Amino acid sequence: MKILIADDEALARGRLRRMLEELPGCEIVGEVANGREALQHCLATRPHVVLMDIRMPDMDGIEAARHIGKLEDGPAVIFTTAFDHYAIEAFDAHAIGYLLKPVRRERLERALEFASRLGQADIEAVARAVERPMVRANICVRRGADLRLIPIDEILYFHADQKYVTVRHADGEDLLDEALKDLADEFAGHFIRIHRSTLIALRFLERMGRCEDGQYEIWLKGLDTPLPVSRRHVTAVKSGLKRLS
Repeated sequence: MKILIADDEALARGRLRRMLEELPGCEIVGEVANGREALQHCLATRPHVVLMDIRMPDMDGIEAARHIGKLEDGPAVIFTTAFDHYAIEAFDAHAIGYLLKPVRRERLERALEFASRLGQADIEAVARAVERPMVRANICVRRGADLRLIPIDEILYFHADQKYVTVRHADGEDLLDEALKDLADEFAGHFIRIHRSTLIALRFLERMGRCEDGQYEIWLKGLDTPLPVSRRHVTAVKSGLKRLS
């Protein structure tokens, strides 16, 4: 079993490493100090399990686990933390295990044994069982062999075209392999639908007008060209403008 350790404390990483080295069948493929590095390492080393601290700088373990859960054939996540009040958030982030520090060898062994029996279908079943999903602060996109995190506050709109969704943001565009419906559900209250294929950020909504042919269109701050609004979504856009005024 290939295991990645993610913890910002060197002493905690060392303790986990020593325990794992004593367990048969465990291969440590890397050690990282924050969630952003964990994401990149998951692409590079394809671990089966990530032992993830929750409180880490740059990106904490909860959000990192949310992004890891979006990876195709991504690893199982087992959280390690000194704070038991994170338990609900941990399972909201689709973790399959939760270990309190100081981690004991027998509990670590049981958690890894459980992870080894899980296939990807089982991990996805755990994800579907979550009742109150946590809203991400970033969207994770792939650029070649790298991952890039785009802050939600910098995204102007999402536009679906067949299999992929285009993310338009402050620095340009990227492709995202997520369903527009899932994005609409997760970011309800931050984005509204203006078309069956387009979600726009309320924070960038500037005005709506009507063309000579009767078609509605909206202007977003920072965007030079307007976007078409379908008639069935005109009321929602008007309500969004009222909330902003």
